[in-house]
Amino acid sequence: MRLFAIRDYRYLFSAQIIALFGTGLATVALGLLAYELAGPRAAAVLATALTIKMVLYVVIAPLAAAYVDRLPRRAFLITLDVVRAAVVLALPFVTEVWQIYVLIGLLQSASAAFTPTFQAVIPDIVTDKAAYTRALSASQVAYTMESLISPVLAAVALSFMTFNWLFLGTSAGFVTSALLVMATHIPNARPSAHAKAWDRAAAGIKTFARTPRLRGIMALNLVVAAAGSIVIVNTVNYVRDELGGSQSDVAWMFAASGAGTLLSALALPRVLDRIPERAVMMTGAAVLVAGTLAALTLNAAGLLTWAATAITWAVIGSGMAMIVTPTGRVLRASVESNRIPEVFAAQFSLSHLAWLVTYPIAGWLGTNSGLTLTWSVLAILALAGAAGAFFLWPRDDRHDAVTTAAAHPRQVPEVNTLTETEVDEGILAAGQCACVRIS
Repeated sequence: MRLFAIRDYRYLFSAQIIALFGTGLATVALGLLAYELAGPRAAAVLATALTIKMVLYVVIAPLAAAYVDRLPRRAFLITLDVVRAAVVLALPFVTEVWQIYVLIGLLQSASAAFTPTFQAVIPDIVTDKAAYTRALSASQVAYTMESLISPVLAAVALSFMTFNWLFLGTSAGFVTSALLVMATHIPNARPSAHAKAWDRAAAGIKTFARTPRLRGIMALNLVVAAAGSIVIVNTVNYVRDELGGSQSDVAWMFAASGAGTLLSALALPRVLDRIPERAVMMTGAAVLVAGTLAALTLNAAGLLTWAATAITWAVIGSGMAMIVTPTGRVLRASVESNRIPEVFAAQFSLSHLAWLVTYPIAGWLGTNSGLTLTWSVLAILALAGAAGAFFLWPRDDRHDAVTTAAAHPRQVPEVNTLTETEVDEGILAAGQCACVRIS
């Protein structure tokens, strides 16, 4: 079956593309808005806004995943897109910092509910196994390309317009996404494996707590968040204040990190055919620790120039991809098919919980105590996460699976023979779960 011959999938994929690139522009614009309102304290403002996002993602996403099979999904997705469009459209008119926090709270509440609902729709639209595999791959390409292309588009746009127009583009993207969803037929959701909503919300967390390799994933989430916070939170102030760059330069520096992510993502599928996920992800953790230490050392020595910053940011982006991309494979291999949404929703919340810890450190501590101390703390957290993952995730993954299966029969399938569908499904889920953009 030809994937794009499926009308409903074609519409949903188009909606995903448009919304992704719109929110990529908003990521850049929000940082510049914070700089306009707060100047040297922009990192603290941005950290607060992103902390609000993380709190809402941690709280709302599991509840949305728990109740999604009880809602009219098509109408729900349209409503959430309209809410997001209205909120983003209001951001250019903000004159006080507190107004950013209120609007970001509304925006991220809608996004936290939208993501798990949208994820659950695709397998109901694309029912053919081979076509579903291609759908997952296509979606992952979209996520990966957005991290590189959106900052570049923002950099080009900022060369002849102010950043406020980027919010207008994001709002238009959400409206277009809503119209495309409106034109799509979305079937009713299938019942969850759990009858009670609380059981659904807690089931994935319990699986993480009792599965050694998933506890390792939780530790790796901290590594990703510690290194990634340097890029997400501190780039605006560093480029504008330390390097004397322009708004467009901020976007290009984000693009450097996206380039590192893209290059790793393109190379990893073949690597993962030959090397176990644990080895790849532990290597990614080492790369991220090295990236944070490089940023810290070069900054303390006054050597973090344009070129050095771009290279360091690209290294961090590459290390993040090495951890994020294989994560879904590990999750998918840990549970039965009807429990997949639970562990994906749990990873979505747990990964954002790690960002909830690191965002305030990068922003608030960075503003009040300087980058040297801040990046020292983040480097220590990255190192602690890497060490924790190494000891929590046994090298003998087969033994881990056997142990878990014995304790919880019918829950854990074999992990040593992933099919192509499972691989692609995992890659997409990882990209969705670990997404650190505005939506």
